[in-house]
Amino acid sequence: MKLFLIIGSINAMLAVALGAFGAHGLEGKIPEKYMQIWQTGVQYHMYHALGLIAIALIAGRITGAGSLTVAGWLMFIGIILFSGSLYVLSLTQISVLGAITPLGGVAFIVAWIMVVVSAVKYL
Repeated sequence: MKLFLIIGSINAMLAVALGAFGAHGLEGKIPEKYMQIWQTGVQYHMYHALGLIAIALIAGRITGAGSLTVAGWLMFIGIILFSGSLYVLSLTQISVLGAITPLGGVAFIVAWIMVVVSAVKYL
């Protein structure tokens, strides 16, 4: 699916850029605790950008796998909620924003379950 290849590639690029920004632009400007939170956001951002690319490549081999489409959208939503909330938390240090992060984590988990469902059902 071309769309998830594009979304995944853009997110991989953003993960690299945000990782570099964190390492070079934020170092010494925010406490170490928040640097680690930023890094966690970057790591999961990249993992799931690669997951989106994998979904795009797998979807190209399977027809009628709606569960892969669901997985792709859940991964994208997970990036926004999980990594996005960690980025904002790191920059603002408003701890209540951490309550959003688990919603992104659940989206990631369900997305991977949908990938498994697609593999079992269609491969």
